[in-house]
Amino acid sequence: MTKREDGKETRKRLLKTACDVFAEKGYRKAKVADICRQAGVNVASVNYYFGNKQTLYKEAWQHVLENFQEPVVADTDGGSPQRRLRRHIQTLIQNFTAGGDIGLFSRLYLMEMVNPTGLMQDAWHEIIEPRRRELHDIIRGIAGPEVGELGIKFCELSIVNQCRMFVTIKNSDLEYMLGQPLKPDLIKRLADHIAAFSLAGIQAVGGRRD
Repeated sequence: MTKREDGKETRKRLLKTACDVFAEKGYRKAKVADICRQAGVNVASVNYYFGNKQTLYKEAWQHVLENFQEPVVADTDGGSPQRRLRRHIQTLIQNFTAGGDIGLFSRLYLMEMVNPTGLMQDAWHEIIEPRRRELHDIIRGIAGPEVGELGIKFCELSIVNQCRMFVTIKNSDLEYMLGQPLKPDLIKRLADHIAAFSLAGIQAVGGRRD
C-alpha cells in the first residue's frame, strides 16, 4: 500500500471512530485522545487530517449524512392523509430503532439535541425541512383548513416527540414500563398505537371526526 493510500485509510478509520465516539458521548465530552486511541493513531493525526476537533465533528456528521438512507415503508395502503401519517410514523420509529448508519445518525442527533453545539444547524435544517414539510402536509390533510400554522406545528411536535422516546429513554426502561422485551413485534404495535393516538389528537384539534 502506498503512503497516500495509508493516509486515506488512516483518515477513514479516524472519521469512523469519531462518529462512534461523538454518538456515544456528544461533542463536549468526547476527547480527541480517546478517539485517536480507539482508532489506533497518534493524537497529532486529528490536526493533520482535520485541523481541530470542531472540524472533525462537522466531518463526522457529514460522513453519516452522506451514508444515511431512510428505510422504505411499503406503500400498500393508498395515499390518504391518515395512511400517510401511519407510514410516516413507522419510518420515524424505524429510524430511531435502526442499527448501522441510520442508528448512528439518530444517536448523533440525540446528542446534538441534548447538548447543542450550533455547529450543524445549517446542515440539520437542510436535512430536516423536507421531512417537516411532508409531515405538515399530512397533518393539514387530517386537521382541515381551520387549523393555523402554529397548530400544525404543535401537532408535529406531539408526533415527533412520541417517536423520539426510542432514543431518549433507555431500552431497559422502556421494557420495564411495558412489562415485556422490546422485540420487533412490540415496536410495531407501539408504532400503530402512536399513529392511532396521533390521528385522534389531530382530528380533535381540527374539531372533526372521520
